Amino acid sequence: MKVIAVNIGERRTIKWRGKDVETGIFKYPVEGHITLEAEDVVDDDVIDRKYHGGRDKACYIFSADHYDYFKKLYPELEFQPGMFGENITVEGLNESDMHLGDIYQLGDAKVAISQPREPCFKLGARFETQKILKQFINAPYPGAYLRIIEIGKVKAGDEMKLIQKGHSTANLAEVYRLLYHSTKDDVESIKSILEISELPEGLRKNLSKRLTLKKYTP
Repeated sequence: MKVIAVNIGERRTIKWRGKDVETGIFKYPVEGHITLEAEDVVDDDVIDRKYHGGRDKACYIFSADHYDYFKKLYPELEFQPGMFGENITVEGLNESDMHLGDIYQLGDAKVAISQPREPCFKLGARFETQKILKQFINAPYPGAYLRIIEIGKVKAGDEMKLIQKGHSTANLAEVYRLLYHSTKDDVESIKSILEISELPEGLRKNLSKRLTLKKYTP
């Protein structure tokens, strides 16, 4: 996999349900490198740390290969790296080939796959419609949040190389499916993922909710 762009966001105020809300989702490519630190990317504005940033969401990566899918849905929009709020846009990233706990060398940094992205209304702000949320959830392209094992710099042109496999039963695309589209037949699969000791608490909570559903949606 190859880094196509590194992206930084600045604090911006948007309107949401009649109120002013600040967000850092409007990210754009920058020259040179970005620095991945333990809980965020240097100079990248992280506003709501309840849901963004932190040990399990220090950096978000998304695949350049998935852009065409969404361009067809929104031909009127001008797409560029960072459109999905990702800090790093990567060519060749395939969520079906990634697993929770996989460790990669990414530029000078060493990172681990921590969880798939769960979209919120701020993605709708970037796309100028909240319809994108359901479309994003229904597409098998969540991208990945990273846990930083060794801080370091990343720039366009760097490689992202797998150096240690994680949990083979926790395919990133499958975990994403279980979060939103699991059925009663997936109970054992969910339970096996919940046994992962380093599972991020937010992901654990949301997967656990799927076990208590009385009715599953297709």
